[in-house]
Amino acid sequence: MTVGRFFLLLLILGAGFVYAVWRGHVDVPGKWNPWAPLDLREAPNLLTPFKLERLQHSRVLCEQALASSALDYVALPDSTPQAGCPVENAVRIRGSAVSFNAPFMATCPLAAAYALFERHGLQPAAEQVFGQPVVRIDHFGSFACRNIARSNRRSQHASANALDLAGFRLADGTRITVARDWAGDGDKSRFLRQVKAAACDAFRITLSPEYNAAHHDHFHVDMGGFGLCR
Repeated sequence: MTVGRFFLLLLILGAGFVYAVWRGHVDVPGKWNPWAPLDLREAPNLLTPFKLERLQHSRVLCEQALASSALDYVALPDSTPQAGCPVENAVRIRGSAVSFNAPFMATCPLAAAYALFERHGLQPAAEQVFGQPVVRIDHFGSFACRNIARSNRRSQHASANALDLAGFRLADGTRITVARDWAGDGDKSRFLRQVKAAACDAFRITLSPEYNAAHHDHFHVDMGGFGLCR
């Protein structure tokens, strides 16, 4: 058998296996089944971005995914809070395993990515560095009907598909803020850099103080674009 025919055979077998999984003829664990509901309790893997993308246009899949999280949320009807800025398939997040300085609106993929970030990135970083969990997150909001600075393109904030994370409070009351603690080499700075790395894994876009001066006091995270970690 030639090399070309061998790879063609592998391609056919692979396609047949994928079809069998899709039709339910082959049983594989949900985390490795592209069409199984996203379980936010499971550690992210190569299929997670695909599953997050599927949530964008399906409220059913959204509900299935968020039901596996610790989020306290309420589903929102599609609406246009401000002219020119429609919001679809969104929820209002009121809390989770942590509290927030204020509830915030988020598209379903953003809400799911946040749940992954909190469970699999933020809390492990806090436990590793400080030996205790984060109990509160301060943010600068999610929805804002505006363009990207110095651009004619709409910001992801304009569709509630972005969130600005500004600070964290630990169980013992310790406060950590991006504005004050990003620079340096102490535990707070080390923690924030681990949080940024975790955000890059969970969200499509993560912008930190390393990106530009406009982000000196927060991490901007969103689910738009093709991926950027700065």
